[in-house]
Amino acid sequence: MASSLTKDSARPATPGSEKTFFGHPRGLATLFMTEMWERFSYYGMRALLPLYLVAPGGLHLPAGTATAIYAVYLSLVYLLTLPGGWFADRVLGPRKTVAVAGVVIMLGHLCLALPAAASFYVGLGLVAIGSGLLKANISTMVGHLYDGPEDPRRDGGFTVFYIGINLGAFIAPLVIGTVGENVDWHLGFALAALGMALGLVQFLLGSRHLDAKSSVVPTPLTPAEKASTLRKGLIWLAIAVVFYGLVGGTGHFTLNWALIPLTLLGLIVPILVISRIMRDKDLDSGERSKVSAYIWFFVAAAVFWMIYDQGGSTLSLFASDKADNSVFGWEFPVSWYQSVNPVLIMALAPVFAWLWLWLNRRGKEPSTIVKFASGLVLVGASFFLFLAPLSIAEGGHKAAAMWLVAIYFVQTVGELTLSPVGLSVTTKMAPAKYASQMMGVWFLAVTAGDSVTALLSNPAVGGVNLDKTGFVALEAALAVVAGFAVWMYRKKVKAMMGDVR
Repeated sequence: MASSLTKDSARPATPGSEKTFFGHPRGLATLFMTEMWERFSYYGMRALLPLYLVAPGGLHLPAGTATAIYAVYLSLVYLLTLPGGWFADRVLGPRKTVAVAGVVIMLGHLCLALPAAASFYVGLGLVAIGSGLLKANISTMVGHLYDGPEDPRRDGGFTVFYIGINLGAFIAPLVIGTVGENVDWHLGFALAALGMALGLVQFLLGSRHLDAKSSVVPTPLTPAEKASTLRKGLIWLAIAVVFYGLVGGTGHFTLNWALIPLTLLGLIVPILVISRIMRDKDLDSGERSKVSAYIWFFVAAAVFWMIYDQGGSTLSLFASDKADNSVFGWEFPVSWYQSVNPVLIMALAPVFAWLWLWLNRRGKEPSTIVKFASGLVLVGASFFLFLAPLSIAEGGHKAAAMWLVAIYFVQTVGELTLSPVGLSVTTKMAPAKYASQMMGVWFLAVTAGDSVTALLSNPAVGGVNLDKTGFVALEAALAVVAGFAVWMYRKKVKAMMGDVR
């Protein structure tokens, strides 16, 4: 990437810097590079994960178990954004929390690089914890660089930051995936650790350019709260140690003793969080109505992510066994499919941004509800499209790579229709008391969707083969029906939304 650091004499300097990064505060370069390398490590490892879990040279697990592990891992990453945000708000502040997160993620990838099953699962846990800590706070620090919501550079700054995310996600499978699949799995995971190390060094060296607000603990714990939090944490830790010690000591421990509780947690926590907000007596009738309307968007998003995130598990495992992964006779690693989405995001996001503005000027921009419905229909259509390569494979032939590329294309269009709109509507419909927490609730939709996938695919619970024609068709139909249901009830939901459009 060719970065441009130039003198900006026309604008007062952002605190701590007299230079700009593409016309933005120089601190954006620090956060851009940190997030790019963190996403490089995260998406590189994620591209390898399901393939390693089923490979004879890896853990050689059944496909259902591998899909369950992958789905639980993704659900945990998003579930842990809630405590990640709380930790920064009450204990360390965003800047120190992100530094700690980088160390935890790097250690997690190093554990994955060790050729032992026990260290592998420890590594997954560490990467999930670190990702939750980082994801909740690095975007907050981007916002700190600007003079409030009215700063005209703010939206552009987040766009540049978003490019960093997708640039790291695009490069990662091409590098880490190639090395992991063609050279050595654990060397691939080690490259992910190296990527996070580069991001951490970049962050530590450039953090002096960040705004002073990023070092502030907004609502620090009182001594009494610290003692109470520590006491409760130790109690729960002791319960877990005793319980799993007994299960392991009696020879009954299996992987599902960890997978199933974590899966259920991913379903129970979103329900508890939304219920607690709904029961809050401090909310007025208008705020309650908006939260009730938001539940429609939450459920729709959970259905969307349940299907969308199978692009890294169900589709990837299908490609490894039943697709002709070649272009003009040249074979490429299966993990390269995971680079399709980020490159399409970078290509299509500006197109969609222009399209919504163009339609808005003509008074024809679809409402938030219609955009959400469209996203659901599109992700359902992607799985109807998946039926074609499934049928080809059932006939004893290898499905062409372009079938899978087409599926990822449709899913990406659906993501651009639903995901940015979901982030926007979350900020608009959040009660003032829960302005920050509602963003965590949005991420919990991913947790809920992936937890459903984990339950369905786990041989000990659902035992469903997610790449079978009947079930793929059922999922596709579910998404399309959900999309039409949202569209049919759009007037009712619109009325509940009040003044939000």
